[in-house]
This record gives sequence, structure tokens and C-alpha cells, in this order.
Amino acid sequence: MNRLRVATVITRFEAGAGIVALRGAQALDPAAYRTTIVTGQGDRLLRLAAESGIEVVVEPALRSPIAPVDDLLALRRLTRLFARREFDVVHTHSAKAGILGRLAAHRTGVQRVVHTFHGLPYHEFQSAARRGAYIGIERRVGRLTDVALCVGSAVSVEVVRRGLVPPERVRTIGVPVELDAPARTPAARIRARDALGLAGRGHVVGAVGRLAYQKNPEAFVRALIALGRSDVTGVWIGGGELTRSVRELITSERAPVILAGERSDVPDLLPAFDVFALPSRYEGLPVAVVEAMACGIPVVATAVNSVPDVVVPGRTGLLVPPQRPDLLARAVGHLLDHPREADRLAAEARSLIGDGFSGKALGEELAAAYHPEPI
Repeated sequence: MNRLRVATVITRFEAGAGIVALRGAQALDPAAYRTTIVTGQGDRLLRLAAESGIEVVVEPALRSPIAPVDDLLALRRLTRLFARREFDVVHTHSAKAGILGRLAAHRTGVQRVVHTFHGLPYHEFQSAARRGAYIGIERRVGRLTDVALCVGSAVSVEVVRRGLVPPERVRTIGVPVELDAPARTPAARIRARDALGLAGRGHVVGAVGRLAYQKNPEAFVRALIALGRSDVTGVWIGGGELTRSVRELITSERAPVILAGERSDVPDLLPAFDVFALPSRYEGLPVAVVEAMACGIPVVATAVNSVPDVVVPGRTGLLVPPQRPDLLARAVGHLLDHPREADRLAAEARSLIGDGFSGKALGEELAAAYHPEPI
């Protein structure tokens, strides 16, 4: 049997979107699919892909910022790559790769074009002109899309509402997490805190994500300042372009926050947290939140996009508005002061995270998306 040749195109092969792309490729039967990951940059996930036997092609011109010269170069190179390799499926992730990859696939007559919306390239914190331009571009490339996989129901609803892709082509998926990751037991808590150098600390409030505008790490730092408790330490796991400015904010405000940097053992570190906080301005459905819930950690998150799919106020966690570090601090403090309620929310959240968030479930969704339905 000939294997289906799949090009998975992603701008940055890192963070949540990169994890979804990698775990999806890993979940496919290697006897039936041959996946090549095409990306502009990556680090740890590149190594993990190689260890899994997945081919990776790095295209440096594929960059996140709008850069007309590089964008045109990336489009030409992707077009040549697709024509030369004769892929059966092109599956794009993220905004930039989604636009350039789908255009290149259309130019070369690729049989099947799939795009994953991890979030949306427009949001309320942009100017109306930029937001309108993004919507217009997405509608154009949406016509070239056979299947749109949307991470979370709110993303699906917005894609349909805005007419980005014909509604019959839109499907909702979850994010794949390690369901067998360590639970938050006393022993796991001690090990995780030792690994982070937090032995002997009081309460720990944690966050995981890129230090980037979308994730709003400044709000996390300001929430820990607003909390004003000497028995609480904040820990942010992840790196990014805002590392320097966030570190300067921590130093200037003497905030009780530690930047732990990039780590490859995040699931093992999550039990160190008493509360998981997500301060994002906008999101899809973050892998880190679902992993924290699977671990049994109570969650406070911003009420954005598909986050309420899993963080249901008063049932599986607490929600606050974005850009309100004061309310984030208040919600975190409430859970720290009411451990029984925090445990109840965490237990219900953990029961919610089932097989629908497994790599196997994502693999089945991809297999369905890659093959046209029989007539």
C-alpha cells in the first residue's frame, strides 16, 4: 500500500501549536502516512520529531512577522517544494503558514488542503483596519481549504460566523495531552518543586507559555504583585521575545516571580503548582491548560476564545476578563484561601479530560480530514 504523503506546514514549530502538530503526526500510522514537517523555526520539537522518525524541512523565510520580501520568498520555495515532492495532502497550522502554505498548495494542485485554526489571527486588541485585512485574507484562502480543523468550539463558531471557511468544511477538535502524566500527589509535588528549585516555598502559582504578547506575561507578574502575599511565589515556564522586558518588570517591581525558562519536562513540573494561571489576551484552546487540568491543578484563566470549553466557571475552574490582573489576583487568592473548593474544581476538571484529548483521538480526526469522504 502506498503511503499518503503529508506536508505539515507551521511557522514556529514550538509551544502549543507545535505540540499539536507534532503529536498529530506521531499519532498517524507510519505504515499508511509519511509526514514531512515544514517550518520556519523550532528547537526541542525538531529533535522530538527526528527521534520519532518524522522528516523536518526548515525554511528560514517562513517567519511570523509581516515581511513582504521573506513572505514572497517563502511562497516561492514552498511552491517549489510541493511541486517537487508531490505531496498528497498539505496541512497548515497558524496564520502565516496557513496563508502561504495554502496558496502554494493551490498553485501546485495538491489534492487535499487542510488547515488548523489554533486561534484566530485577529482579535480585539488590534486596530479595526488590521482586523478587517486579516478577515479578508482568511476568507480568500478559506476557499482553497478542503477541511478546517478548529481547536475548540469558540474558534469553530467564529470561523463559521465570519465566513472564513464554508461551514460544511469546519470541524472542531481538541488538543492532545499526555493523559498518563503525573497527578498532583504529595510525592509528585515534592519532586516537581525540587526540579524547579522551589523546595521550602509556600504556595506556588504557575503559568506555562511563550513570553509573548498573546500570553500576556505582564498581567501574570502584576497579578502576583497585586496578590501581595509573602507566602506565594509565581513561576512562569517558557521563553520568548518578551523575556528581557518581563525580567526587567520583575526586577523593577520586586515581584515574587521566577522565570524558569524553556523546559522539556513540563508535565513532570506541573504538580509543583497550587494554582495554574492563564492570563492570555486571546487564545485557541491552550495545551498547557488542559495538561494542568489533567494533572489535577485548579485553574484560573481569562475568558477568551475556546478556553471556556474546558474552564467552566464554578465547575472546573474560575474565569476572569483579560487585561485585569487585579481580578486574576483575586481569583487566585480565592482558590488559595479555599482549598476544598479548589480541590473540587480540580477533581471535576480532571474527570472532564478524557479520551477526547488524547493523541489517538487527534490521529483519528486527521485521518478523516486527509481522506475525502466516499461519494
